[in-house]
Amino acid sequence: MGKQDMISREQALPGREEKMPVVNKHQVFGRSMVGPWPTHAKKAYFAMGCFWGAERLFWQQEGVYCTAVGYMGGYTPNPTYQEVCSGDTGHTETVMVVYNQEVTDYWTLLESFWENHDPTQGMRQGNDTGTQYRSAIFWEDDMQKVLAERSRNLYQDELKKAGIGEITTEINKAREFYFAEDEHQQYLHKVPNGYCGLKGTGVTCV
Repeated sequence: MGKQDMISREQALPGREEKMPVVNKHQVFGRSMVGPWPTHAKKAYFAMGCFWGAERLFWQQEGVYCTAVGYMGGYTPNPTYQEVCSGDTGHTETVMVVYNQEVTDYWTLLESFWENHDPTQGMRQGNDTGTQYRSAIFWEDDMQKVLAERSRNLYQDELKKAGIGEITTEINKAREFYFAEDEHQQYLHKVPNGYCGLKGTGVTCV
């Protein structure tokens, strides 16, 4: 199988029962990345290529209470970064965004998602190739599902006007979010000049 071929559940690595320890607080906000969350907080999950730059994009946004990087959308329980990069887990690099509903909303986060990566590239993002870099939105409830699909359709219209191809972003119900290792959490805060592969199409939402 190639790096851009999605594996099946039967082909996935077995993983492990032990969860990845979340040993430190958020390096930017100084808050726990595992909760408990305030009553105003709600979660969203986005995958848009390498999760280092994607996480920074969201922690810089007004109304975002906390972020974390991890893995979702595949089969292997509690995978390691190396396992996800092998393509043998089915997971994609995912950012968990906890946002304050009194300050921002899900639609605003969706606009940032669409505008800051290329959602037409299939199993890659820029030079990062593999199923772990695919674009995805994982919704938590029916309202998020409806808004995600509506925003996709509207953004597709804008891409067509610009002569850009079809969106390949998967929109699926959120499964368990597996936290990544500590060195990946808030990576670009720890290493400000580190690699960031985020690059949008230049097309904005309506």
